[in-house]
Amino acid sequence: MHAPSRRGLLSLAAALATPLASPRPAAARPAMAQGGEPAWPDRSLRIIVPVAPGGSLDILGRSVARALTGPLGQPVVVENHTGAGSNIAFELTARAKPDGLTILVGSDPLTINPSLYAKIGFDPVRDFAPIAELVRAPQVLVVKNGLEAGDLAGYRRLAQEMAGGTTLASQGNGSIGHLGGIMLGQALGFTTTHVPYRGGGPAVVDLVAGHIDSLLVTLPAAIEHIREGRIRALAVTGLSRSPALPAVPTVAESGFPGFEVVTWQGLLAPAGTPEPILERLHAETRAAMARPEVGDNLRAQGFELAAGSRADFAALVQAEAARWPAIVRASGARVD
Repeated sequence: MHAPSRRGLLSLAAALATPLASPRPAAARPAMAQGGEPAWPDRSLRIIVPVAPGGSLDILGRSVARALTGPLGQPVVVENHTGAGSNIAFELTARAKPDGLTILVGSDPLTINPSLYAKIGFDPVRDFAPIAELVRAPQVLVVKNGLEAGDLAGYRRLAQEMAGGTTLASQGNGSIGHLGGIMLGQALGFTTTHVPYRGGGPAVVDLVAGHIDSLLVTLPAAIEHIREGRIRALAVTGLSRSPALPAVPTVAESGFPGFEVVTWQGLLAPAGTPEPILERLHAETRAAMARPEVGDNLRAQGFELAAGSRADFAALVQAEAARWPAIVRASGARVD
């Protein structure tokens, strides 16, 4: 079975394996040690990914792990902790020792889930220290080959005719794909049957196999299958077309102005992680993302590179945490 985005991931990994042309001398890096203590990091780091292998977060997490391994001088390994709409990974990170050795690849569910779940074991603002926003990406509505819908209008007609008989999958209950699907149905006036997966990767695999009719998923998780014709893209949910798929229209330009659902993805550490470590991680991550071979490959995957300081990212997390409760209430979505 073909793993989603494997070809793009392999090319990205190869690019990241290329050493920096002019590595900084060790003396130029921020000193972590004081009073004769071992310099940080003195052992391997782990990057927590809250979805199954193959999804856009997994692609990004493995890219970042590869990019940081050389500059930090220690192995950086990826751990996939799926389940409970990403809450397992979020709670694991929030409770981890704040020593800079546990890093989360976080995204919008971090700020959405407190409004969706009756019981939550973390606070998205209080329990995390933002390191760097890395990328943003729209969702993409993709359908299986053979589905009688050539564009968004055709999909709408089909979904209305089938009155809930069309399956629309997402990365999981409470994910941005789930909420985006509800918002899309409300805006376009149709209903579908939601099929949740544990990550975008497995959902794309089942769409390619024809087990589900359609999927709203973060673009990088599906882009290689779209390009190779195994599934079809009908619309993206940004306000402007994605440079990675310039022929695919937006929902907004398809007759529904103002419709926008865009995901953010970035690195966070447990609250209480020392400032020098957070600054070191921010600097090393920004340096890696600035390398043309890294940035170009991420853009080719459908990501849009983000910029900004740690404070900018912290402000985004706070704004998103304040934004989603009203949207969740209006959608009627709830996960127990």
